Amino acid sequence: MRRRETIAFIAMGANQASEQGSPRETLEAALALLVSRGISVDAKSAWMSSPAWPDASGPEYVNGVAQISCALSPSALLSTLHKIETVLGRVRGGERWEARPCDLDLIASGSAVAPNAMVWRHMEAAAPETPRDTLLLPHPQMHRRAFVLKPLFEIAPHWRHPILRQTVTEMLDALPENERSVVKPLT
Repeated sequence: MRRRETIAFIAMGANQASEQGSPRETLEAALALLVSRGISVDAKSAWMSSPAWPDASGPEYVNGVAQISCALSPSALLSTLHKIETVLGRVRGGERWEARPCDLDLIASGSAVAPNAMVWRHMEAAAPETPRDTLLLPHPQMHRRAFVLKPLFEIAPHWRHPILRQTVTEMLDALPENERSVVKPLT
């Protein structure tokens, strides 16, 4: 029996050039690699710039969000995203939040909660200690990050967080203006 397609959201970011070119060109290459693996890219936000996070001393990031649909399980999709990152020059295992040519985060897959709401709430509170390759859905920090919510707002303002029960609009509006204002569309 074939698995039904699920709509998912992928946060995309880069702040280093790769063999594909600039961060923006690398993220465009990531979209093409998704499609080449049978994943449909249904919508994509504009590319935006944002300060490096959590320490704004690094090069600015290019960020965006893609809405995709595929028949992969969330864990298989996460594995595919990691493989695409590797193809595009990402080396895992370095310092957390270091500069990188490609970062693809599975921020939501349908209404899936993984591993469960109780563990999710614990990890949401302790995100810096969260194991890097652990499948946590929705992404435990998405509701606190303007560089995810602003592009997500462009393509899915009414999507509702399955645990917090807030829409993207509500989560974005809850962030301080100074955090929202530093995420700007690229020209």
